[in-house]
Amino acid sequence: MRDYTQRLLQSWTRIPEEDIAPSRERLLDYYQRGEPYTDYNLDIEGEGWFWVGVANPDHRGTAAASACSAYGIWAERSETPVGQPLAVSPQTLAEAAYEWLPLPQTSISLSPDADRPQVVNLPTWIWQDTAAISEVSATAILDVLGLEVTTTAVPGALTLDPGTEDATLHPADGRCILNPDGTIGLPWTPAHEGETPPCGITCHRATPGTSTP
Repeated sequence: MRDYTQRLLQSWTRIPEEDIAPSRERLLDYYQRGEPYTDYNLDIEGEGWFWVGVANPDHRGTAAASACSAYGIWAERSETPVGQPLAVSPQTLAEAAYEWLPLPQTSISLSPDADRPQVVNLPTWIWQDTAAISEVSATAILDVLGLEVTTTAVPGALTLDPGTEDATLHPADGRCILNPDGTIGLPWTPAHEGETPPCGITCHRATPGTSTP
């Protein structure tokens, strides 16, 4: 932490003194002058470490990322800071792994086919007749605490979004639950003429200037 602080102060040398002086003094008070830490806790080095908030790079600029504390909090080894809800734990590691889950690609079939634009008031059947969507997983590791958490997502539904209020979803919530065999919906055949698809969209108004129903 001492080395990190020194590097940080060095990076501030190009900032006008009147702008940086208050921040520099608060930083030195906090880690070096006993408010609350004295000389970066070097007298108990090896017994613990400072925990510092690190923003998720995928969320920089957001309010949640800005909430990370700029100052470190001391905790003994193998422990997390008391009263810090965002301190790394199996739960937070699992949530981090979830952030980085690779989303599986979905290949669906349509009837009427997508090459027939502006079909209105006719249900578009949507299906995937092979179990092509498999589970995905990601692992987050914090070596210093010996924590390793793997988050696994098992496909459960395909969610439809028509992009317009002038449409009816089938089913009404737009969630096409996967069939027991891992497929989605039901392929359209002439035998289904006039039926409501188990997975599909009915558009009620054409959208001029576009090539999608």
